[in-house]
Amino acid sequence: MKGRYRGADTARAVVVLTDIVAGILGLWVVLYVLNANPSNDLAHWVHEAADWLSTWAHDLFTPSQGWLRTLLNYGIPAVVYLFLGHIAASWLRRVD
Repeated sequence: MKGRYRGADTARAVVVLTDIVAGILGLWVVLYVLNANPSNDLAHWVHEAADWLSTWAHDLFTPSQGWLRTLLNYGIPAVVYLFLGHIAASWLRRVD
C-alpha cells in the first residue's frame, strides 16, 4: 500500500509477531503447570521455542518451586515482548 497505510501494515505485522512470540511463551507456562508430557512432540517443540525466545531471562529468578520459576522466567519475557512490540507498533503507526 502507498502513503498513509504503509506504517499500519508494518505495525500490524509487528503486533502479530510479538503476539505469537508471547503466545508461545505463555503456552509453555501452561503446559509446564499442567505437567504436559515432555516427550510429546508438540510440548517438546513449544519448550524448545520458549527456551530460545527467553534465553536472555534464563535463571533471572530461581525460586525453589518449579511452577513459579517457570512462570517468572518465561512470563516476564512474554510481557516484555508484548510491551515492546506494541510500543514499536504504535510508533510505526505514527511515523508514517
